[in-house]
Amino acid sequence: MATSAPTVVVFVRHGQTPSTGKILPGRAAGLALAEKGHAQAQAVAEHLKDSKNVAAIYASPLQRTRETAAPIGKALGMKVQTDKGLLECDFGDWTGQDLAKLRKLPEWKAVQRNPSGFRFPGGESFSEMATRMTTTVDRYRAKHPGKTVIAVSHADPIKAMASVALGVPLDLFQRIDISPCSMTVIAFMADGPFVHCVNRVAS
Repeated sequence: MATSAPTVVVFVRHGQTPSTGKILPGRAAGLALAEKGHAQAQAVAEHLKDSKNVAAIYASPLQRTRETAAPIGKALGMKVQTDKGLLECDFGDWTGQDLAKLRKLPEWKAVQRNPSGFRFPGGESFSEMATRMTTTVDRYRAKHPGKTVIAVSHADPIKAMASVALGVPLDLFQRIDISPCSMTVIAFMADGPFVHCVNRVAS
């Protein structure tokens, strides 16, 4: 019996910004890519330019993701569509805070060791973020069955989708590395997901 073709989602993290690894930017507006980030985005676009069967390119509404998606759209001759489902986790009161200071908080241990039970003060929980991403992918599967979708998002949402696809509990998702402008490719089939690669960086 023939099975339907999978919907393949190529998750791309945005490129490096001037504050990558220094602050927790979250959904704060106005954070653009650094020069290196633009170079990374061009490298990803070059890598993806010959991709077949691409039905759509989506990007989180934030500036750094839209700037990363722009050269991909140009390379493929396609319009980039913004999708709030791909947004970064809402870090609430922690948005824009210095990471070095946040790591000293007692709550940081929960972020790393029990993320499924943690909610950012005034913001979103990791569980809600994971559910949001799963719902977003379900929309892509329904709208683009058997096609390839490129989704430009952020580290934590992509880690969450990788953990879901790999069958890894959310409490262990911090063990997954998602580097700036890396690609994580997951095929979503009727009988479950198949992970082609995680954290692949275009060279």
